[in-house]
Amino acid sequence: MANVDNGVVTPEKGVDQPGAPARTRAGRPTGPAFKRMHHEDMDPQEFAAMLDIYDDSFRNMAEGEVVKGTVLQVTETDIVVDVGYKSEGLVPISEFLDENGQVTVQPGDMVDVLLERTEDREGHIVLSREKAEKMKIWDEVEKAYSERKVVIGRVIERIKGGLAVDIGVRAFLPGSQIDIRPVRNLDALKGQELRMRVIKVNKKRGNIVLSRKALLEEENAEKKKTTLETLAEGKVLRGTVKNITDYGAFIDLGGIDGLLHITDMSWGRVGHPSELFKVNDEVDVTVLKYDPSTERVSLGHKQLIQDPWATVQDRYPVGARVSGKVVSLTDYGAFVELESGVEGLIHVSEMSWSKRVKHPSKILNVGDAVDAMVLGVDPAARRISLGLKQVESNPWHELAEKYPVGTRIKGKVRNLTEFGAFVEVEEDIDGLIHISDMSWSKRIKHPSEVVKKGDVVEAMVLSIDADNQRLSLGLKQLATDIWDDFFSRHNVGGTVEGKVTRMTNFGAFVELDEGIEGLIHVSEFDDSHGGEKIDLQVGHSYQMKIIKLSPAERKIGLSIRALKSDDWQAYASEHEGTGTATLGDHFRNR
Repeated sequence: MANVDNGVVTPEKGVDQPGAPARTRAGRPTGPAFKRMHHEDMDPQEFAAMLDIYDDSFRNMAEGEVVKGTVLQVTETDIVVDVGYKSEGLVPISEFLDENGQVTVQPGDMVDVLLERTEDREGHIVLSREKAEKMKIWDEVEKAYSERKVVIGRVIERIKGGLAVDIGVRAFLPGSQIDIRPVRNLDALKGQELRMRVIKVNKKRGNIVLSRKALLEEENAEKKKTTLETLAEGKVLRGTVKNITDYGAFIDLGGIDGLLHITDMSWGRVGHPSELFKVNDEVDVTVLKYDPSTERVSLGHKQLIQDPWATVQDRYPVGARVSGKVVSLTDYGAFVELESGVEGLIHVSEMSWSKRVKHPSKILNVGDAVDAMVLGVDPAARRISLGLKQVESNPWHELAEKYPVGTRIKGKVRNLTEFGAFVEVEEDIDGLIHISDMSWSKRIKHPSEVVKKGDVVEAMVLSIDADNQRLSLGLKQLATDIWDDFFSRHNVGGTVEGKVTRMTNFGAFVELDEGIEGLIHVSEFDDSHGGEKIDLQVGHSYQMKIIKLSPAERKIGLSIRALKSDDWQAYASEHEGTGTATLGDHFRNR
């Protein structure tokens, strides 16, 4: 008895069958016993003829040859294949599994296999389906090489000098043949499928060299021919971004590249082309300029839409309140984007009514959203002037109502200059106490003689100029006017005593009271007509008469000659209308 296990006949355990013919795993007899069995059952001539045919079929099969076979049986480890040889062949089942581990063939299927060896130790021939497939691929590769056909392969890995590519068999794609332009990052191509040409094949050495560059050059040449036939200035084309630089982007129009300069990308502000485009982006462009002799093409993208400055006056009339975003700061102002392609400038002088803004960054930052007023529009120059302070009330216009002339105010001295002291009246509003308004009597050379920075002082409002943002203050105005007091106590013809403080070529200045000076003209103490000459000396005091008082001009005319005259009325008549010297004469003769 025999056991039948999955179609394979094997002797029953414990039963010895001497002389039985050897059988294949499929139960077919083989070897010398097969010949003896048939020799006994068949006519000798017929048997001899059959052996000749059988032996002839063996001679037609050689190791390394791809043959067709029929699947006889599927076992747990092998696929039994009949290729017409004296015994069946075995192929490892792993060569017939799909991605999910399922067997892809069944008994009766025809398969191509490679005859590796005619017989192993068990009498089976050794077959390989994988090697047969590779042999077929080599044939296809050689055909693609000879007929210049395109092959498609998947990049396996980066290797020295280029890439390893799977086209069914392992092939080499040199780095110089990957693209028309140098490729910097070869690792990024891993896993991608590429279309290539076979430029070298050596089956014996197992060497295949591919080129993607050659195929691209051929395709680009054909595209370029078509593109050049229709290329013209003003034509709108669709292209692909091939490369991005700091100054623009190169656009593939079909076999020929054009330059889209950064200034022609958008009506708005563009810091770098990568803000708008990426490599392999498809973009619509218009041909701005084309030179057939050099094949240089200049492209534009913003020209496909209307220039926003063409109608900017309609959208942003003078006096309109607008909103925007600060996009840039300079020493002289801030640029505000009102819309894509339209920016306005807020000059540093238009940022605050009261603050002295040294730099725009003290008020604004890039990215800030601001409201402003349109102060001016110049479409031809593509300029819009904006004001930040104009959207707020002017505190200087309210100042006159809050602090009318004559009002006493207190404030801190913020700064000293040679001509006066600046006092903070309100936040960011300063008033000036001029040096001439610090004292009625003292001759002040520098404001620091009266006030110090940081002092809190009381002053009087003298005048307010809101348009020019000027506020005049006075210190001396809070004290009694010593001039008014002097004029109230003295009359023309009165005798006074004074001390000479300084001599000039036109007369002598005399201090009558603290802070009060009068002038003795040279003719009033030096008689050029032969009279007695009086030699005045600085620091000495003398008696003299008042010959002129001018309260409005704060001038006092003095005379020593008049004091010595016996007849004051006669003197007065003699000099009436003669223009007796006053302090004003001093200032006019300086």
